[in-house]
Amino acid sequence: QLQLVESGGGSVQPGGSLRLSCVASGETLVYYDIGWFRQAPGKEREGVSCITYRNTTNYADSVKGRFTISRDNAKNTVFLQMNSLKPEDTAVYTCAREDCHTGWVHFGSWGQGTQVTVSS
Repeated sequence: QLQLVESGGGSVQPGGSLRLSCVASGETLVYYDIGWFRQAPGKEREGVSCITYRNTTNYADSVKGRFTISRDNAKNTVFLQMNSLKPEDTAVYTCAREDCHTGWVHFGSWGQGTQVTVSS
C-alpha cells in the first residue's frame, strides 16, 4: 500500500522559503489525491493544501498566495513550495492520501512529518 515520507523542513526567518517533498513508495501515487497537513504544538491538525490526480489544487485560506502544491508523477513525489513564511506557519508538516473534494484521509498513509520552524 501507499507509503509516504516527508522531507525538506528546517528553520527559516520570517519571509523565507522552503520546499517540502512527499515521496511515495509501495505503489505509484499517480492514481491518488495527496494532501499536506500541519500541526503546531497545542493546536489541532489542519489541512494546508491538496492536489488531485488530475492536478487541480486547493489551499487553506491561511496559505493562499504563499504556498504552491505540485506533483511530479515520474518522481512519485508531491511538493509543497512555501514562500513568505510566517511564524504561524511553524508546525510539523505531513502528507497523506486524501480525497481533495470530500476531505477523506487515508490515515494509514501518514508519513512521520517534517518540522518547519519560522522565527527571528
